[in-house]
Amino acid sequence: MRYAGSVSRTPKKVLELLHQLLTRSYSPYSGFAVAAVIKSRSGRLYGGVNVENAAYPLSRCAEQSATLQMVSAGEQEIAEVWVLSRGKQPATPCGGCRQVLSEFAHPETPVHCLSADGSELHTTLGELLPHAFSKQYLDGPDRG
Repeated sequence: MRYAGSVSRTPKKVLELLHQLLTRSYSPYSGFAVAAVIKSRSGRLYGGVNVENAAYPLSRCAEQSATLQMVSAGEQEIAEVWVLSRGKQPATPCGGCRQVLSEFAHPETPVHCLSADGSELHTTLGELLPHAFSKQYLDGPDRG
């Protein structure tokens, strides 16, 4: 994992979309707003926000929302991920989101975590989720 200096490596278009999305977060319980943008292999951008629910387990994270948008549009390969939070330091995807992202991304897929104050953390999915459980485990001799 690498923290960036004062110059952002995030493309302007992505940064603008992240900030626009962040205002749409529905986080009345935690007050922790998160936005995510996924770039698919085709280069299209898909955004999502966290959506909380009074029944907490039914809440959705921003990374999951963006992934669902991508899959709903007919794409299935993530090329790059950005996550923006209102916290004082960059927040990385939670464990569940790391697993969801790994379904559609490779271990070397870049993941950029940003905070509203401009701090950035640049890493890869493989660094965030080493030894991920994947579909390769479902193709074993015990199946069927």
